[in-house]
Amino acid sequence: MVPNKSLKWVILLLLISISLLQVSSSDQNHVYATKKRRMREKVRRMFYHAYDNYMNHAFPHDELKPLTKTFTDSLSELGNLRLEHLPQDYSGSALTLIESLSSLVIMGNNTEFERAIIWLSGNLKFNVDARINLFECNIRVLGGLVSAHMLATDSTNRLVQGAYKNQLLILAEDLGKRLLPAFDTPTGLPYAWINLKYGVMENETTETSTSGCGSLILEMGALSRLTGNPRYESAALRALRKLWSMRSSLNLFGTTLDVITGEWIEHSSGIGAGVDSFYEYLFKAHIVFGKEEFWKMFHSAYVAVQKYFRHGPWYHEADMRTGKATYWQLTSLQAFWPGLQVLVGDVAAANSSHREFFYVWKKFGVLPERYLLDHQMLHPTEKYYPLRPELAESTFYLYQATKDPWYIEVGESIVNSLNLYTKVEGGFASIRDVTTMQLEDHQHSFFLAETCKYLYLLFDDSFLVNQNYIFTTEGHPLPVLSAWHERLPEAYISTNWTFVKKQKHVRLASAMSMQVCPANTLNTGEYGSQHIESACHVADARNDHRCLSDEDCGVDSTNCRRRSCSIAGYCGLWLFI
Repeated sequence: MVPNKSLKWVILLLLISISLLQVSSSDQNHVYATKKRRMREKVRRMFYHAYDNYMNHAFPHDELKPLTKTFTDSLSELGNLRLEHLPQDYSGSALTLIESLSSLVIMGNNTEFERAIIWLSGNLKFNVDARINLFECNIRVLGGLVSAHMLATDSTNRLVQGAYKNQLLILAEDLGKRLLPAFDTPTGLPYAWINLKYGVMENETTETSTSGCGSLILEMGALSRLTGNPRYESAALRALRKLWSMRSSLNLFGTTLDVITGEWIEHSSGIGAGVDSFYEYLFKAHIVFGKEEFWKMFHSAYVAVQKYFRHGPWYHEADMRTGKATYWQLTSLQAFWPGLQVLVGDVAAANSSHREFFYVWKKFGVLPERYLLDHQMLHPTEKYYPLRPELAESTFYLYQATKDPWYIEVGESIVNSLNLYTKVEGGFASIRDVTTMQLEDHQHSFFLAETCKYLYLLFDDSFLVNQNYIFTTEGHPLPVLSAWHERLPEAYISTNWTFVKKQKHVRLASAMSMQVCPANTLNTGEYGSQHIESACHVADARNDHRCLSDEDCGVDSTNCRRRSCSIAGYCGLWLFI
């Protein structure tokens, strides 16, 4: 037995130790708070260096060429390698300004936001003889206008009273009408290219991508809800449903297809280029519009991805018909996937993949466009980095989910790399070759719409405090509104809503049926506080895993198999679902 005097000393030392740990923890929190403020300002300076150079040297053209301090009308030049049949007397569509609107709001610059709206409402015209890419125009221009309209009309009064009279929505609807002829096909699948003035051109290519016809529902659906005209949402939904009907027996999708015949052209597929945002929009559309149809599609597609594409932390490509691996490669666009996994609650898997992407970033200084996993080497012709945002995007989501300060360190590393390798006097330049860091004369609009935005939100998420948002694949925020739902997942109910139709939790609930948003990965419902393991995970009915029948048992998070009730009365045997 410890003498009383000795016991007092032990207790005193223990109290001192606890006090020192609390002080240490407090100091560490102060250090990270200071670092976040410092990094936030560093990102703000990055954004304005890019934005001001665009406004000084390229506006109202589409994008900045930072090395020569000139411009490109990229909206009409995209895919037109020979620059043939470009519109006459065309000075661009102010693409980078449109893409910057929501970033200006997030950074608190309402004055510039209002100035941009006034210019766009008086000068932007879409009645131009310009052949544009439907997908890119939808996510960049239509999405930018719709998002900015919703930000301009919310309750924060960020604009001078009377200064805004739905000008951006009027522009968005004018553009939406010009995109509709692309959907006039036997299948309902839209052409990849359309002329803004004359519609689909004679002898236009009938080839498009899965993303190109399956990633339109957020922007066009929002346009329909805002205008009361159902045509935009109906067209996008018809295309999405047709695409879903073309899935293989394995619930996999190819990369390219023919919009007239509805036949697949490329059967190899993955989660990267040509398919990426299709998966993203299935789940995000369910959150924004509340349709169970989108949730059912996503769940089937997500489980198929995990089964046929995933190899440890990596995702290779596979044949949609057989599930057999085709290409073992990392593409930079795949780096969005961990962010999507955070949205569905699969945080552990998201973290695992994210760390591998960041390992490749650290290896080269930035993330190369394509990296051959089976050879551990760069793709010989795709060594470039065009200022893509996907790694920053996933870093933001993972920090929101975990509050792990390691992700702040990742964000700092990304910011430092961008400033070291891509910042030039005239803005930020893409990298042509990551082995030599040779630059390319192009500052993509998504650098301001996404890369800077996600990095800023990583260090300052105050924009997200009073309202839940879903970010489009181009980083444009759409508020999650009760008026757009028959019912709304509880995780997305804002505290200031006085009435929302609520629905009781299903007895056995999965991460996705709970609709866990980035800030709420620990769900506090009738089950109490719990960690959400995986998108397919379904918890057992009881915490002690006792059961009376198979209905009391859930689904394992690691292999997505149904658990059954054993003779002893415990959930534990695995059956395929």
